[in-house]
Amino acid sequence: MTTPALRVLLCASEIFPLAKTGGLADASAALAAALDGLGVKVHLLMPAYGPAIDQVVDLAPPVALPDIMGHSGGLLLSGKTPDTGIPITLIDYPQLYRDGGGLYLDADGHERPNNPQRFAVMAHAACRFALGEFENDRFDLVHCNDWHTGLLPLLLKTRAVDEYPASVFTIHNMAFQGLCPMDLLPELDLGLAPDQLGRVEYYGQASFLKAGLEFADELTAVSPRYADEIQTEEFGFGLEGVMQARSDHLTGILNGIDRSVWSPSVSPWIHAHFDQDHMQGKAACKLALQRELGLVENPNAPLMIFIGRLTWQKMADVLLEALPHYLALEPDRQFALLGTGEIALEEAFYRMASEHVGRVWVSHAYSEECAHRMHAGGDFLIHGSRFEPCGLTQLYAMQFGTIPIVRPVGGLADTVVDATPGTLAAGTATGIHFAGTGAEDMLAGINRTIALYRCPDAWRSLQRAAMQTDFSWDTSARAYLSVYLRALSARRLSD
Repeated sequence: MTTPALRVLLCASEIFPLAKTGGLADASAALAAALDGLGVKVHLLMPAYGPAIDQVVDLAPPVALPDIMGHSGGLLLSGKTPDTGIPITLIDYPQLYRDGGGLYLDADGHERPNNPQRFAVMAHAACRFALGEFENDRFDLVHCNDWHTGLLPLLLKTRAVDEYPASVFTIHNMAFQGLCPMDLLPELDLGLAPDQLGRVEYYGQASFLKAGLEFADELTAVSPRYADEIQTEEFGFGLEGVMQARSDHLTGILNGIDRSVWSPSVSPWIHAHFDQDHMQGKAACKLALQRELGLVENPNAPLMIFIGRLTWQKMADVLLEALPHYLALEPDRQFALLGTGEIALEEAFYRMASEHVGRVWVSHAYSEECAHRMHAGGDFLIHGSRFEPCGLTQLYAMQFGTIPIVRPVGGLADTVVDATPGTLAAGTATGIHFAGTGAEDMLAGINRTIALYRCPDAWRSLQRAAMQTDFSWDTSARAYLSVYLRALSARRLSD
């Protein structure tokens, strides 16, 4: 494919390593780097959180932003990302993005009540930047990610006085919709005509997500299976009708992973490096992890890990119910958990660890370094989900020879091949599926995994196939480029 010199503005609320709460940050950064490798002139944009400002390199002199929605004193801070050198612009309104707390939660751990205003301001600033209003070059296309950027495709159409960039909106999770009262819309200054209000209205509220779905030229979901699922009542969260109506403009593109970071042969944070042909390092990593976490040092003990959010979506409640049964079946079974979420679940898992010292370890202080060591040292990953747009944790685990146990929904179904007699014989199995959402279903998947773990030849075959999977961003970036070209073609035809 011949790549035109496209200028693409990729907008997200978080971008690794500047700010991260989940897979959105990883996906945004890695896609930008892959597009850059294809010759696309990609430029990143996100809010100017304090840690992000501290990490950007080659900062240019700031550019003053106009008052937006009554907020003054804004600046455009442009530089490059510290790891890949991709151009990036931060939208700096200190009163919105640097007032303590996290990206979306305040210092007390509650959702920020002004999140609609925070991300509407970002969308307004991004729109003007995309249109070249700050003595910068205009962009050909704006790639928006998740509900935080949902107003941007709308603003590109209502604010531009002549030609405006094409837009692509990526759905990372339909469950998070960016809702606010309809009577807040005048403050958000969207320029909507009365007959357009229905395109943002969601059961009596306004939805940033719905705005993105309705006004973007093209839509993508982060896995092919999820693109189909969100057109159904079970997974559409009340927007399945919108998705069905726009199905001709919806493409499912699987998220990739950055193998220059997530690989046991290069990770700087693990005890020993290894690869699919030299697995001695994984055994060393397991013993080092057991020592670090205070678990009994036993190379033969099955070590199950969980890395993720403690939420209903991730079936953390089911895992909590299943865990005592998992531990009771064999005395050498171990479990390690790294993740934050609902307070009641966090406290319950901590109690579990205190009751099973040497067998269970729990931490809610997430760190990228610890996550790498757990992937390297764990034997299998439990990754139950009631719905899963794509999932990255299972992809990371497979790269490290840690076998994922998943409920086959969304991207989990697209990425993990169940270990059946046929797939094991063919050498294509990469993990274990379990079908239901009950503790007994999860336990059945776990026990099937341990049975394979106790058979070294079968387990080695699973590990080899898992580690050979190629989920690099190259293929996905080319698929995004095709969507970009389709959006630009449609825009030219409509102008």
